[in-house]
Amino acid sequence: IRSTRQSSISTRCTPMASWAISSCRRCWGPLPLRPRVPSQIVREYVYAYGAVSPSDGQFVSLILPWVDASLMSLFLAHVADSFPGEHCAICLDGAGWHKASDLVVPASVTPIFLPPYSPELNPVEHIWKYTRENDFRNHLCQSMTEVMDILERSLHHLGNDPHLVRSMTHFDWISTLS
Repeated sequence: IRSTRQSSISTRCTPMASWAISSCRRCWGPLPLRPRVPSQIVREYVYAYGAVSPSDGQFVSLILPWVDASLMSLFLAHVADSFPGEHCAICLDGAGWHKASDLVVPASVTPIFLPPYSPELNPVEHIWKYTRENDFRNHLCQSMTEVMDILERSLHHLGNDPHLVRSMTHFDWISTLS
């Protein structure tokens, strides 16, 4: 992506992920063992909004109570404020709140919509996978407060470790965008 604007352009990738309270369930294991692991049974969620810069590993996030155009607008404003002087190209999927008529997109943000059914093209999906595998794996949360505490610690850790974030999100094809 090239810009005629004086500010620099950076690619940011930003979908949402949901987390919920879990309970135990059975899973595959070697005979004669029958291990148990956490499984979701409660319909309470919190949502993590995240934007990552794969080239340098910068990561910003918000934990919000639901997903809709107003909260997506809030998050896009947060991204614009977090990267002043840069023009952010943000990869989005086709979620309804990403294309809603009442979505407010800051002037320093340009949405780029990914093809349908292609989450593997969005590098921030690797952030969510890392969080689920390293911070929530086989962990039984007793309340939504505990879910939010774990999620907050995980996202804070990732926000402070650009090398780790870059190692998970910087794919060869991203280099061709700048």
